[in-house]
Amino acid sequence: MSNQLSTVITGIGELATNDPERAEQGGLLGLVHDAAVVVEGSRVAWVGPAAEAPDADVQVDAGGRAVVPGFVDSHSHLVFAGDRSAEFEARMTGQPYTAGGIRTTVARTRAATDEQLTSHVARLVAEMRAQGTTSIEIKSGYGLSVHDEARSLAVARQFTEDTTFLGAHVVPAETTPEDYVDLVTGPMLAAAAPHARWIDVFCEDGAFDVDQARTILAAGSDSGLRGRLHANQLTYGGGVQLACELGLVAVDHCTYLSDADVSALAASGTIATLLPGVEFSTRQPYPDARGLLDAGVRVALASDCNPGSCFTSSMALCIALAVREMRMSPTEALHAATAMGAAALERDDVGVIAPGKVADLVLLEAPSYVHLAYRPGVPLVAGVWQAGRPVVGPWG
Repeated sequence: MSNQLSTVITGIGELATNDPERAEQGGLLGLVHDAAVVVEGSRVAWVGPAAEAPDADVQVDAGGRAVVPGFVDSHSHLVFAGDRSAEFEARMTGQPYTAGGIRTTVARTRAATDEQLTSHVARLVAEMRAQGTTSIEIKSGYGLSVHDEARSLAVARQFTEDTTFLGAHVVPAETTPEDYVDLVTGPMLAAAAPHARWIDVFCEDGAFDVDQARTILAAGSDSGLRGRLHANQLTYGGGVQLACELGLVAVDHCTYLSDADVSALAASGTIATLLPGVEFSTRQPYPDARGLLDAGVRVALASDCNPGSCFTSSMALCIALAVREMRMSPTEALHAATAMGAAALERDDVGVIAPGKVADLVLLEAPSYVHLAYRPGVPLVAGVWQAGRPVVGPWG
């Protein structure tokens, strides 16, 4: 044990570790029953049966609650201003979803101050944390000008290192697709790159085609940004195939997939990040998670929290929808919302509870992680440890 203050959490009825070393006996989630976890500083120091737990400076009794890794939300759009609830109401009364509403948010985001944007992101991040999300990715994409994309990413960078430049969200009304791609790959990329880790493109009808997406991702790579992609959300298209061809770590949405798309995902190892909150909020068909998993595709879950197509910050809701509507098992859904979300961000330090990993833990007001799907809509998060520090609940 080190000289850092240590805390032992005992009385854990069921611990989901996601530790591959425990998978043989504890299944995909590496379950440990009657467990304990020792935290030192920001890291996990020890995991195992409570009866074997070492002494620590502070002891916390979980009271038989289940503990899971903090959720890893690998797809969100939190930097925006304005409200689009009227658009949601219109969809719920029969109008189809299109990407055009993005421009409404762009106008309001451009008009907002840095302070207003920062305050709004802080509120949403706190909302996510209270629901068990401890790691997030945040995209730009509602600025669509050199100045507003750069400042959106600077705001996002205050809350996470996993920031994504999404200048290629839609083409603004004031320009042409050709001129805008030149802007995105030139001055806008130069201004955005210092604040971003990733680059993303909305490769879809009404947004950017495959050739444009390829050009934008190549420019991002030349600037040191890792590639991501929105694809096959609204219809069948070539975006998923492009992601697999380029070896992108993840491609997101994957609502409309051909057999060739599924085969390409399985062969490439590119993660299909599914966003069931979008389908809930747009009444589109849900992705076939069961078919993807059975084909050997790696699957992650994320919220896609945004003001238009999915304004939810609840990863627990996404888990419940994945189980009920996409035929994932509760085990697969939790794994997809934690360990696979981390993999989609190329992170191996979060999404797992094991020695040496970041101590991001969620205590559930339930005896088992299964309650995340079994009791949808119920606030089950009793406590959250983020980087070893209690940030939600009475244990701080």
